[in-house]
Amino acid sequence: MYWDDHSPPHFHAKYGNYEITVNILSGVIGGKFPRRALTHVLEWYALHKDELLDNWDACRRKENPRPIEPLE
Repeated sequence: MYWDDHSPPHFHAKYGNYEITVNILSGVIGGKFPRRALTHVLEWYALHKDELLDNWDACRRKENPRPIEPLE
């Protein structure tokens, strides 16, 4: 997430030269990613959706977001 990013709530994921954005509320994806990497990002997103929304709100209040555990 970027501190001063635009709405709707979303996060960015990068893999090599690829980059996507994932809408936290709907799960809609913008951009392109290799299938295997996309599967991992979406699995992580499903596990941490509430934390992602909390961090989005924290960034909007100019507070530090909390770390979110990586996918294991």
